[in-house]
Amino acid sequence: MAVADAMISTLTQNVFTALMNQAQFALDFRGQFEQMKTRLDLMKAFLTDTENLKRKNEVAKTALTKLREVLYEADNVLTDCLIRDEYRKNGACFGFSLEDPFFLHQTGKKLKDINSRMEQIEKTLGSFLRAPDSVHADEPYQVRGFSSQDFNPTEIIGMEEDLKKIKGWIFDTIEVHQQVAIVGMGGLGKTTIAQKIFHDNEVLGRFDKMIWVSVSRAYNEENLVRSMLERLGKNVSGCGSSQLLGEVQQVLADKTCLIVMDDVWQMNVEWWTNLCSVLPKGGGKRSCIIITTRNEGVASDMGVEVSRIHKPSKLNDEHSWSLFSKFAFSSRRGVCPDAHFERLGKEITKKCGGLPLAIKTTGALLAAKIDNPHEWREISKSFHSQLTTGGKTSSVMASLQLSYDELPTRLKQCLLCFSIYPEDFEIRAEQIINWWIGEGLIQGKSSRPAAEVGYEYLSELIKRCLVEVVQQRSYDGRVYNCKVHDMVRELIITNAEEEAFCHFDSQGIQTPTSDSRWLGLTDTMNRTHSLKDVPKLRALLVLRSSCSEVDFKYFGMLRSLRVLDFSNIRLDEISVDDLFNWISSLKRLASLNLSGLQSLEMVPPSIRKLRNLQLFVLSGCNKLKRLPPSITTLRKLIVLDVGFCPLESLPRGVGKLSYLQELTGFKVTSQSKKSYSQLLELKELTQLRVLRMSISDETEILENEINILCELKDLRVLSIDAENCKRKKNEIMEMLDKLAPPPRLHELYLRNYHRETLPIWVNPGKLSELQYLCIENGDLNNLSLGIEYKNCHLTWSLDGLCLKFLTRLEVDWEELEKDMPLLRHLEVSHCYKLKDFPCSVKTPGFWRKKQGPEIDLEETSANPKDDL
Repeated sequence: MAVADAMISTLTQNVFTALMNQAQFALDFRGQFEQMKTRLDLMKAFLTDTENLKRKNEVAKTALTKLREVLYEADNVLTDCLIRDEYRKNGACFGFSLEDPFFLHQTGKKLKDINSRMEQIEKTLGSFLRAPDSVHADEPYQVRGFSSQDFNPTEIIGMEEDLKKIKGWIFDTIEVHQQVAIVGMGGLGKTTIAQKIFHDNEVLGRFDKMIWVSVSRAYNEENLVRSMLERLGKNVSGCGSSQLLGEVQQVLADKTCLIVMDDVWQMNVEWWTNLCSVLPKGGGKRSCIIITTRNEGVASDMGVEVSRIHKPSKLNDEHSWSLFSKFAFSSRRGVCPDAHFERLGKEITKKCGGLPLAIKTTGALLAAKIDNPHEWREISKSFHSQLTTGGKTSSVMASLQLSYDELPTRLKQCLLCFSIYPEDFEIRAEQIINWWIGEGLIQGKSSRPAAEVGYEYLSELIKRCLVEVVQQRSYDGRVYNCKVHDMVRELIITNAEEEAFCHFDSQGIQTPTSDSRWLGLTDTMNRTHSLKDVPKLRALLVLRSSCSEVDFKYFGMLRSLRVLDFSNIRLDEISVDDLFNWISSLKRLASLNLSGLQSLEMVPPSIRKLRNLQLFVLSGCNKLKRLPPSITTLRKLIVLDVGFCPLESLPRGVGKLSYLQELTGFKVTSQSKKSYSQLLELKELTQLRVLRMSISDETEILENEINILCELKDLRVLSIDAENCKRKKNEIMEMLDKLAPPPRLHELYLRNYHRETLPIWVNPGKLSELQYLCIENGDLNNLSLGIEYKNCHLTWSLDGLCLKFLTRLEVDWEELEKDMPLLRHLEVSHCYKLKDFPCSVKTPGFWRKKQGPEIDLEETSANPKDDL
């Protein structure tokens, strides 16, 4: 039960932190919270044993369902106590006295009830786990691993280019020890490609010995080596474990060998290094290893270079139809009988999303119904239910379920969040990561902010081939947009239903129920929704352009809501005052996204009621002119984004938001405007990691503000936009020149910088840790370091450089390489005077430094907000 395990970890940490910090609410209810922590620790131990048992035993399943409910209630109580502590700090508490007896009585009563129910669940699970036969029952679904003997060369369809590429790597090399990886989601055909290579006549002619090893999830290192030796014809029955690697070395001495390590889920790197060390290298002999895995990270850990990791594409429509026909019309030698069956078959094939395993499985299912077009039509209409009716016993779902089961607990619930998005929906990485943070699925760790952890989690899901990249930043791979394959979505919604997060109809469309915890309003759903029907919601995201059919008068019933996303929708029929009256009643709300809300002109003072708010996103509200001073009472904010809004400035008091890690839209304004925030206030934001600020003709920077940025020791990303510097640009640029930069800056963005030279602090001496520099739309004519740095032989440590719309910039590529010897990524556009650059400088051009014998130079375009 991923949800319970994840929530227990979070709750335990929060309760422990409160007790250690002597928080007032923890002192008020110390006994109850200490008891809760003890029971949470015990429950976590129970879950380790029951994660796989819930599918087999109704007693365990019921107990775990009750546990989930009580954990949600405990989280609500803890959140209410934290909110009350926030009010205490300001001398008020929900309009009552600080020692409100009603709150104390009700909270104490709830905590006692929660602990009592946890005790009952503990007894139930304890009794269940003592049952002698409960732990040893077989799982109801198993997937048999392929072996090289399963190979049928006639099944290779649409993989010719994959084979050609990998054979090219194997043949065109002088390396004595080569490793190649085939990485992709379950059912994509990784093993099929490896089998084809293993049986290829050209490959067979290059190697003296061929070994196929099926690794699987629960592998044993000693057994793997024994299996290898047996396949080499060596009797190892009398060999001890310490002798096995020596036997491998002896058998393969003076031989060339090809080893396929199929279906690798994890690997002991030390053992793997020892194994590779005994393989033939030198003397005209070589070894080649092909690894198939669902996890790119595993391939990297085993020493495979990025340039030797192959990710097979899904089959196109033509190849999908050919493969489907082979199975569906097997009784007719793969020939479709008529146009009617072809139309139905292609409809069904398209729903398989190019996944070979799904195509073969579906084709085989329909082969027995070749004389019944009515059944074909019914299967096409109810493809979702046909695929999932068998649940995890169907071969497609069972294969994909293995990938889900292998996920760490921390990633399972994050993956299930993708369930609310429709098929083929492009998901903004920032949106889903903010959701994870708002619901407490991820938290910052010491010096690492929660957003950074979120992008790391998303990257892990991508490496495990459960999420696909749609758009990413070129220089470091930061994901902007992503999606999930239709088959993976079926896996996700099956598990999301089992965990009772949300429910779906036979078409895979979400249907809100009274137990729903997450809701994504989409165009494919029933347009009429009453929020009173979903009182337990924790996350509400509007994924369509309008929500006019939603009955907002019941908004206040969503008392458990943590995440609300109204980004880029029309709310013409709702007044802003009414909207915020509803929103401000959601006292547990942690993440609020109103970006792109066209009707929003000002945020009312009632926003102060959201004391639990941690992320507030208002970017792109192009009529928003004012934020209330009460915004500074939201002391738990870690993200405040008012970028691309026509605000004059933020209200004075921003320095009180001491937990801020990301601030977008900060405007440096005139010192005469006393009600506006000044640069000096930023020195209080000691946890700030990302700052996007703008300067204008009204900007004033005083002597006592010159070192402010330098005092932000944790600042990693700085963006400065001078778009509104027009009348006094020379004066403003001189002010900018005087600034002392952050000492550990990693990324710097200068936009609309209308000056011929860079600010004097933009140099490798002041920015020694800078990894990425982006300059867009300006009057720069050179990037010279200046004679003082050239004489000191100082060079940049830059990894990435982006130059756009710099029509006067004159730089020679050879000189740039001398100044930036570590440069690996370059993006250029509309810089007409650049000389001898390795990519286009007039139209968008990209360059990546080659690493190894081959690398893919194709890059995605940059995102408008490309600085984190």
